[in-house]
Amino acid sequence: MKTINLEKQTVRELNQALHDQAVECTEREWEVLDPKGQHNIACGLDQSISVDIKGHAGYYCAGMNKKAHITIHGNVGQGVAENMMSGMVRVKGDASQAAGATAHGGLLVIEGNAGARCGISMKGADIVVKGDIGHMSCFMGQAGALVVCGNAGDALGDSLYETHIYVKGTVKSLGADCIAKEMRDEHIDELAALLNRAGVDEDPSAFTRYGSARQLYNFKVDNASAY
Repeated sequence: MKTINLEKQTVRELNQALHDQAVECTEREWEVLDPKGQHNIACGLDQSISVDIKGHAGYYCAGMNKKAHITIHGNVGQGVAENMMSGMVRVKGDASQAAGATAHGGLLVIEGNAGARCGISMKGADIVVKGDIGHMSCFMGQAGALVVCGNAGDALGDSLYETHIYVKGTVKSLGADCIAKEMRDEHIDELAALLNRAGVDEDPSAFTRYGSARQLYNFKVDNASAY
């Protein structure tokens, strides 16, 4: 295992060493010590490597991830795993707002709570949150799935496209065009598989599914005066 201490080396040096693995992979397992909330740690990775960050991280940790498995043993700031393409990011603590924003693929697991706008404009990634999520989560969610084992804040799924949302707890309010939907067998199977991948022990039948009512997809002339 390769160990880098961010008290002795810079985040730029760390990221360059990790990026170099895409050219020639010399080390599959990495350990990052003393992150102390610094920003942009382990961003833009493009190799099947494992990175353990031993402490709290700041903004955009694991952003633009591709292939790598990244674990943050603490809390993270805004935009963790934003624009992720593949791989897996696991947060052992809480995440600030915009977790998994615009993510196209991969799996993001947050073992604590997530702030506002979790999964905003997500485009195919899967996000599993063991705790609660804040307001405006999954705004304009286009594809993938958002699983919440706790409660959701205001305006969940506002202007939603086709992301599947599963919430075990209560939802403070639903956003525009987001409605509760029937939980059919295929949704139970999908949710069970996601919980299993995330290592979360929950009963999928205890969740409620939310999705798009598909009333905002097209312009309607009867509503022209509202625009």
